[in-house]
Amino acid sequence: MMKNLLLLLALSFLTFCKTPVKPDKEQLLEVDRKFSSTSVEKGFNRAFIEFAHPDAVLLRENSMPVIGKKSVVKLFENADTSGVNFTWEPLAGDIASSGELGYTYGIYTFKKDTITKKGTYVSIWKKDAAGNWKFVLDSGNEGIEKPLNDSK
Repeated sequence: MMKNLLLLLALSFLTFCKTPVKPDKEQLLEVDRKFSSTSVEKGFNRAFIEFAHPDAVLLRENSMPVIGKKSVVKLFENADTSGVNFTWEPLAGDIASSGELGYTYGIYTFKKDTITKKGTYVSIWKKDAAGNWKFVLDSGNEGIEKPLNDSK
């Protein structure tokens, strides 16, 4: 009887361990929100450096890709961000079932003096060696129109 109980417990444990746990995409959306709040608190240059993965790539208009965190640091370390308020809000995102890669997208607002620009962005996130979400690819597009949405 005791052997049967132990066997049942062992099988239950193995089944539980093999059951995939769906990654929590809200956690990734919260990281993206923290990225934005860091932009307000420390400046967007510091935020982009802090949240960049070692393999980060930035895609910007009229520019070759910025590849690697060292290049991101070089791009932003001396950037003049005085008078700039750059924020964004993720609209949605998802995480791969492996839990190691995900994406977010949303709307950004860039303000400097009397100029306000809005646009859309996408960030692809990957966990670093310590298990923290860092962006591995970031890109944005200026301008917003009524969204096309075929999910309704």
